[in-house]
Amino acid sequence: MPLSAYLRAVALLIGAGAALFGSAGSFAIAGFWIYLAIFAAVFVAAFVMLDRGLLQERMRPGGKPTPVGLQLLNVILLLHWIIAGFDRGRFHWTDTVPAWLQALALAVVAAGYALVFWAMLVNRFFSSVVRIQSERGQHVIDRGPYAVIRHPGYSAGILIMLASGVALGSWLAAAFLVAVVLPFLLYRVFNEDRVLQSQLTGYADYARRVPWRLVPGLW
Repeated sequence: MPLSAYLRAVALLIGAGAALFGSAGSFAIAGFWIYLAIFAAVFVAAFVMLDRGLLQERMRPGGKPTPVGLQLLNVILLLHWIIAGFDRGRFHWTDTVPAWLQALALAVVAAGYALVFWAMLVNRFFSSVVRIQSERGQHVIDRGPYAVIRHPGYSAGILIMLASGVALGSWLAAAFLVAVVLPFLLYRVFNEDRVLQSQLTGYADYARRVPWRLVPGLW
């Protein structure tokens, strides 16, 4: 992997820490440290275990710069970390999340990352954009979580989004992230499924075998 990939990961982790602790004005918030530890573990596992071609595709899909939409998503994540920091450390607007619920939400965040990591382990075409990767020989993946639902990455993303602000102890950060990101993720699910069914050989048959997009038995 190019050095820039590692530097970007380190920069994102440092940025998350700076946003949380800087806006809070304190390092003495245990939940923030646990949250960042989960984040760091995901980065380390990704660089150690994931397919190098997949990592390159996710950073520069199709060899092109990261799309503006994904850059905007990173800005939204940064804003929700800043909101959580201000809420927990300085202004205490909505920092009434019970400790047990914060702990549960941290576990859900970890589970969400585990699910998305599992999906990336079995699917080396797990791009950061909606596109058919003909140059990489993309084909239908029906192993692992894909044997149960068609879009486990989005299921994981929704879990993380719903739990993140709560895990950080801020109802306001949670509401902000859900309100802004949930419509985007649901749009991506519909759009990606449409593109795959129309353009990826064998996907329509796979969709008939696995009818659930995000939640088994529900949708």
